[in-house]
Amino acid sequence: MQTKNMHLIFSATIALISITYGTALSAERLTLQQSIDLALRQSVLIQSAQEGVKGAEAEKREAFTGFLPKFSTYYSYSRLNVDPSLTATLPGAGPFTMITGTKDNYAWAVEVKQPIFAGGGILANYEAGRLGHEIASLDETTVVQDMVQEVRVAYFNVLKAEKSLDVARQSVEQLDAHRSMAQDFFDVGVIPKNDLLRAEVELANGRQNLIRAENAVEMAKAKFNTVLRREIDTPTEVEDILTLRPYTRTFDECQKLAMENRPEVKSYTRKVEQSQKLVKLARSEYLPSVNVVGHFERYGDNANVNGSPYRNQDNTYVMGMANWNFWEWGRTKNRVDASRSRQNQTAYALDNIKDQIALEVKNAWLALHEAEKQVAVTKKSIEQADENFRVSKERYQEHVGTSTDVIDAQTLLTKAKTDHFNALSDYNISIARLERAMGVREVLP
Repeated sequence: MQTKNMHLIFSATIALISITYGTALSAERLTLQQSIDLALRQSVLIQSAQEGVKGAEAEKREAFTGFLPKFSTYYSYSRLNVDPSLTATLPGAGPFTMITGTKDNYAWAVEVKQPIFAGGGILANYEAGRLGHEIASLDETTVVQDMVQEVRVAYFNVLKAEKSLDVARQSVEQLDAHRSMAQDFFDVGVIPKNDLLRAEVELANGRQNLIRAENAVEMAKAKFNTVLRREIDTPTEVEDILTLRPYTRTFDECQKLAMENRPEVKSYTRKVEQSQKLVKLARSEYLPSVNVVGHFERYGDNANVNGSPYRNQDNTYVMGMANWNFWEWGRTKNRVDASRSRQNQTAYALDNIKDQIALEVKNAWLALHEAEKQVAVTKKSIEQADENFRVSKERYQEHVGTSTDVIDAQTLLTKAKTDHFNALSDYNISIARLERAMGVREVLP
């Protein structure tokens, strides 16, 4: 019987070790930089932005082809109802009819057309395409910076939830110890039943808070996994970097960096320039276009286009051609006016985005320094609350304090610890948001 029990104990121990070891292997501990790198590799938003850059690059190359010669070819066939003829009258001979062509006519031609002048439209279209490519690249940078901020916020929220869970566990342990002490005192008649019931109620409340804290950790990790595009239930462990890193930049420095580095400002600046090019493109239709055309043609009365008795087989020419649509009932003017209105819209949008960024920097900077002060205050509060709890517990043990004093002191200690870790987390999140507001990425811890 003892051997069988030992075997069961040994099997249970091995199973427990296996479960623990397997969990440790599956829950890889991620650093903040590893988390960011993983999110950047797997983000569909970044992949979408990269496709936008590729598309803008293709449009830029397409616009460049406007400078180059255009080659074209065609093959045609036409059939007349009768053979072309010419009727004439010769003096003394009378009228006669002469065949001048064939019913069946085949033609094949190759043509090259080189633009010489287009009113500046070709150059304006290319510059608009080039700026479009830069805008797409800046938009990709914006998506990357948003993703970095989202990862950092999710990372620190996991740490905050884990710290709150630790505090909740400590609270339950302290409340359980107090309830056990109250039970002993009640058993020997030192305290009334109400004091024991109060201790048991507070222990039950503490256990409820522990359940909520455990759930908060799971939700924070689910959000973190979602940001990293992993399976939502993937075991998650993150490196604890919840510390106070001094931040020394002044508000004016932060504002200056934001206006210099934010990709949104650069993007809208390029959009203003692009809209100016589009105005030039629309205005180019006021002017004529000039092209040089080279043409080679083969003709025949059969599908092989090898000539006919009435027409040369080959024909080649070069010509200059000017084309000018000088009256279209105000079409060009309306297009120019519409382009100018879009240019003004973009300029106003640039001013608005600058105002929004200035406000974003201000809010993030204030939140950062508020959290920094909260960290110092809550750190001192923990020391005071811990001492208050120690004194209250000793007084209760000496029967000169009440159970309510101990429970109140323990509640204050739990709140002080929770506030401290919340402030630390808010401080690090505020740094992430301030750096996003400035459009910079500092060296990560």
